Amino acid sequence: MKIVLTGSLGHISKPLAEELVRKGHAVTVISSKQEKQKDIEALGATAAIGTMEDADFLASTFAGADAVYCMISSGSNFFDHNLDLKAYTTTIANNYKHAIQQSGVKRAVVLSSIGAHTEKGNGILAFYRHMEDILEELPSDVAITFMRPVGFYYNLFGFIQTIKAQGVIATNYGGDSKKPWVSPLDIAAAVTEELTTPFKGRKVRYVASDEVSCNELATILGTAIGKPDLKWVVIPDEQLLNSMIASGMNPKIAAGLVEMNAATQTGKLCEDYNRNRPALGKVKLTDFAKEFAEVFNHRD
Repeated sequence: MKIVLTGSLGHISKPLAEELVRKGHAVTVISSKQEKQKDIEALGATAAIGTMEDADFLASTFAGADAVYCMISSGSNFFDHNLDLKAYTTTIANNYKHAIQQSGVKRAVVLSSIGAHTEKGNGILAFYRHMEDILEELPSDVAITFMRPVGFYYNLFGFIQTIKAQGVIATNYGGDSKKPWVSPLDIAAAVTEELTTPFKGRKVRYVASDEVSCNELATILGTAIGKPDLKWVVIPDEQLLNSMIASGMNPKIAAGLVEMNAATQTGKLCEDYNRNRPALGKVKLTDFAKEFAEVFNHRD
């Protein structure tokens, strides 16, 4: 198959490209950075240098593909006070819609997120619901899988500074209830399956690697970094919001993150996941804890 991937050589797209090449597919990887071309070609893939903001570039790159993998980069600068995240993601989603229509591609796998089942009460994740709605407007003969991964393991790196400074993990959700977490390696494996398996219509697929409570998670990570008594502390929404804004974050984005976390605490974020719980992937939290410890021990 001829498959086009967005996401450059990111956490998901790199292992995805590696696996697809290993399976004998002709893979093109889109990147906005010219310096990535050699790395992409070293994997055995073809590099297409351009941006998601260029709808015609996307359409020409998608032309002739049997399937495409579409994602909206999370690399946006959340500390940019001029960033309108909804406007940005709307533009990219419409560009994908245009490119798929113009190129004639009939199979798309789209990276969405847990929480995309609703447009209310999910905070910053509301843009994924909007993105899905835009792509749902494509003709019915375009087969689409919306991948909805849960909370990424690597987002836990964001707690390293607090652990080092305060000796705790602190945010506005936590407790003993199980929460789903995912490795990008398991997402890549699921996307590979979707891209290479014949399918017609539209569907949603959740992806998770492990289900662990925040208190259990603190113990696992704490043990890995030599702090077995590490605690996960739940703080008020307002306290988290104020600390984010004080750090310079875009206030609207900060509010969206706080609302997203609050939905995690109430269970709203996982309500559709719980109705459609997937088989768990291979990479467990104990596996990630080793990577967490390595980063923790080498970060100032």
